[in-house]
Amino acid sequence: MLKEEIEELRAKESRQSAEIEAELKIDPATELPPPDETLAEADAAGQAAAGGSTEFERLKAERDQLLDRLARMQAEFENARKRAEREKVDFRDHVTGSVVEQFLPVLDNFELALKSAGSAEQLRSGVSLIVKQMEEILEKMQVRAVAAMGEVFDPRVHEALGTVERDDMPDQHVEEEIRRGYKIRERLLRPALVRVAHNSKQVNE
Repeated sequence: MLKEEIEELRAKESRQSAEIEAELKIDPATELPPPDETLAEADAAGQAAAGGSTEFERLKAERDQLLDRLARMQAEFENARKRAEREKVDFRDHVTGSVVEQFLPVLDNFELALKSAGSAEQLRSGVSLIVKQMEEILEKMQVRAVAAMGEVFDPRVHEALGTVERDDMPDQHVEEEIRRGYKIRERLLRPALVRVAHNSKQVNE
């Protein structure tokens, strides 16, 4: 019965070692010694110290050592998991902070525009400058607008709100951009919301 318990503990320790190695990406040169090797050393040390200990006492000592090793490995695994989670949160906060910091001047300019007592035309001109400022920041971050007006409708980057009859435009071309779409490098952030021209003359031809 005790031998079966030890075999089960050995198997559990082996599985735990594999999980910890995968989580921490342990270098094979520095990984924990194989359970069999460690148990062999512990067994030899136990025999030298105990001298004429019985087989039962030796197996019991081996079992207790395995339980202790498993407890320590579980604690190390939990600590590593918590550390990885903290690092992930810190990295996310750092990235978010870097992005927000670039848009703070844009927010400042919007607040100044709201406090302005100028005419509607002056306000419009000011907002246009703020939009340009925001576009420049997005461009630095590799965020660019999806080409839409006059382009062939592409369901991969365009979302059609409807069609418009137009005999002066090629069929299935974007007739109106309702909401601009954006990409970050080649990854689509959101599609452009558009209306598509339907040229019945061209279709019938």
